[in-house]
Amino acid sequence: MRSVLDIQKQLLPDLMDTMRKRYTILHHIMLSRVIGRRTLASTLDMTERVLRSEIDFLKAQGLLEIESFGMRVSVSGEQLLQAIEPMVRELFGLSELEDKLRARFGMDSAVVVPGDSDTSPFAKIELGRAGAAAVRKMAAKEGVVAVTGGSTMAEVANHISPTPQLKSSLFVPARGGLGESVDFQANTIASTMAKKCGGQYRLLHVPDHLGEEAYLSLIQEPNIQEIIGVIGQTRMLVHGIGEASLMAKRRKIDSGTIEQLKQEGAVAEAFGYYFDASGTMIHKMPTVGLKLEDIQKTEVVIAVAGGKSKARSIAAVMRFGCDHVLVTDEAAALEMLES
Repeated sequence: MRSVLDIQKQLLPDLMDTMRKRYTILHHIMLSRVIGRRTLASTLDMTERVLRSEIDFLKAQGLLEIESFGMRVSVSGEQLLQAIEPMVRELFGLSELEDKLRARFGMDSAVVVPGDSDTSPFAKIELGRAGAAAVRKMAAKEGVVAVTGGSTMAEVANHISPTPQLKSSLFVPARGGLGESVDFQANTIASTMAKKCGGQYRLLHVPDHLGEEAYLSLIQEPNIQEIIGVIGQTRMLVHGIGEASLMAKRRKIDSGTIEQLKQEGAVAEAFGYYFDASGTMIHKMPTVGLKLEDIQKTEVVIAVAGGKSKARSIAAVMRFGCDHVLVTDEAAALEMLES
């Protein structure tokens, strides 16, 4: 397929540009479910006149339905988008980026979605959709699935759907709560995934960042010990990745520790641990949940993170080497490979 696309790019470059433009329009409408023409034109940085012409063509082909409240992709349009996705991945160069990421960082699988989730809400939605697809693909019967918190993980939960394997899975938070918006907490994400998949879930009602004395006291509680034991049996971990200094502030770490992290060159945070640019774990907090030794023996570890600003952080965690699957976006992938 790649050789055919290369020939088309040389002989019919205008055709490829038109295909990419129309695919992008259809894809954005599908992700939005329903959207107005003016909003879509602004999102795609396209004039309303040009967009109107393309919309008229797509409607005439039966790929769009237009109502008074906005546009939506028809059943035929959804089928077309699904059928041409492999070709589009070649057309956009995403397959090549995935190959390069696997070669550079040694993970088993890489999935790259178009765009930059730092600047495009549609890229963030697509990141969540691809993350959910990776979870469905890697699920096994009666396994424990641990998830972390964050806005990207919440997007993954929004797009999860049932499979026989996920229906028999037990969803748990990988660590205690971060103290941020309830929608983005690991407990909420674990319960949302379980409800959407028809699976079971257990919650961990403890804060993520604890003092040493509070930590030692909590882990003696029988109920806490029981859920920690369940979390320790995790077969699949699905986690986000954050920039070290930002995550340290969100976790309300004291200023002295934040300064120490800076001096030690921390660039990334994942599942409660901090890493420098080489992928070396340089700091850990006394938290309740999955430990590093548990993660290293977990059968499937899936990282879902994107945005150009996070590229250095994602690369650091990939160099640590515990992830089997990376789901990221085009902007982060390009920056990771160029830096």
